Amino acid sequence: MPELKVGTVSDFFAHPLVAGISLTGTLSAGDLIHIKGHTTDIEFVVSSMQIDNTTVSSARAGDAIGIKVTDRVRPGDIVYKVI
Repeated sequence: MPELKVGTVSDFFAHPLVAGISLTGTLSAGDLIHIKGHTTDIEFVVSSMQIDNTTVSSARAGDAIGIKVTDRVRPGDIVYKVI
């Protein structure tokens, strides 16, 4: 499936599993994303996202969001939206 780069992981929090992502494209709840890095390779549907602890349904380039992830990710990992 084709993929479009939409951001980069900036932070990771282990409890709960949450990634901070700096967006370079648009992302919405319900989108299928693929996070790829040196040792990271996970794919899942975004169930919810937050900006400054407020739940939002979509975000655009320039936003810093937080999303729940299914496994550990690392700063610098690339976030792709599966089209």
